[in-house]
Amino acid sequence: MAAISAVVAPNFLLLKSTTQIAAFPTTLSRSFTDATIVNKRITCSSTTLQTPAASTTSTDRVFNFAAGPAILPENVLLKAQSELYNWHGSGMSVMEMSHRGKEFLSIIQKAESDLRTLLNIPENYSVLFLQGGATTQFSAVPLNLCNPDDPVDYIVTGSWGDKAFKEASKYCKPKTIWSGKSEKYVNIPSFGALEQTPEAKYLHICANETIHGVEFKDYPVPTNVNSLLVADMSSNFCSKPVDVSKFGVIYAGAQKNVGPSGVTIVILRSDLIGNAQPNTPIMLDYKIHAENNSLYNTPPCFGIYMCGLVFEDLIAQGGLNEVEKKNVKKAQILYDTIDGSKGFFRCPVEKSVRSLMNVPFTLAKPELEAEFVKEAAKEKMTQLKGHRSVGGMRASIYNAMPLAGVETLVAFMKDFQARHDI
Repeated sequence: MAAISAVVAPNFLLLKSTTQIAAFPTTLSRSFTDATIVNKRITCSSTTLQTPAASTTSTDRVFNFAAGPAILPENVLLKAQSELYNWHGSGMSVMEMSHRGKEFLSIIQKAESDLRTLLNIPENYSVLFLQGGATTQFSAVPLNLCNPDDPVDYIVTGSWGDKAFKEASKYCKPKTIWSGKSEKYVNIPSFGALEQTPEAKYLHICANETIHGVEFKDYPVPTNVNSLLVADMSSNFCSKPVDVSKFGVIYAGAQKNVGPSGVTIVILRSDLIGNAQPNTPIMLDYKIHAENNSLYNTPPCFGIYMCGLVFEDLIAQGGLNEVEKKNVKKAQILYDTIDGSKGFFRCPVEKSVRSLMNVPFTLAKPELEAEFVKEAAKEKMTQLKGHRSVGGMRASIYNAMPLAGVETLVAFMKDFQARHDI
């Protein structure tokens, strides 16, 4: 973790930071069997990797606050760099391997095993590594879970929930049982006040709205005992513990918290597989991918490998309970600065549902927002401009954002206020 000291004064260049890269786990366990993976770590005592040398990233790296593709752990990037040319003495890069060869099979099986460990995924749930982003799952979910005339419920707390609802209307009969659009998506409803459709096949939520910064802190329960809870968890996946057994389906694009763009992870109860509508495209049929262990066609091999390294890193940190503590601390520092600015900075989201991952904020003087983003970039803090649909600023502080990044941003915000709040 980085230590930071700053003098909050017009000369922001007095701020200095030093970054120490956490050690990557030196022993990576591998298995070359095709055995069914359950909630157990795969081990192989014969494989030992060298820990990368410490990086001088304090001078050659920026603090990247992008919403996605987003920052990745520096030690993971260094590990991937060290293995890029010749993975484990195989004579090949991961990018060159046959996806059906024993080398890549060990990679994808290990990634699944570690993800199961992190989220304590029950044995009766399947894990799929797919392509197409979470947006493709807007179609895949209704195509696999219901018939064209089946009712389903959507809680719309932001742009992504709204897009999911609109896509589902092509394949079933969705109903928006609550929408925050009229209030510009700053809240989440009281679950007791929701009027769910009695025969709904599932209830869909977006667990964290990347654009608007609204996050579910708890999850609704479908009133229909035969209904399922379905969640798009793209932007808070693996940021905290989740009781997977409460959900029928969880899906997430990797490019926020667990890997590069190109990988989509789907976790679903296994008994839901095999009921796709007849017109379902083969690449959207969960049964096809489950039967082929995510290898029906060539998967995003390098992206899956990177996800696997991230999963190992999260386990090495102590698991998702420890990761959540770090995320809470980072978010609290930033929100306290916004709330303590006497209105100079403003976060529109209701405090009880503010996201730990994506922090939107505005300035009391909108004409200063462009200057804020420009000056921050000069200080190696990038991608702070808000989404084009809402404006303002947005700091995405995913798992891989170090505490030093948030501390640097906060020091800059206080200095910017001191120079402009006249």
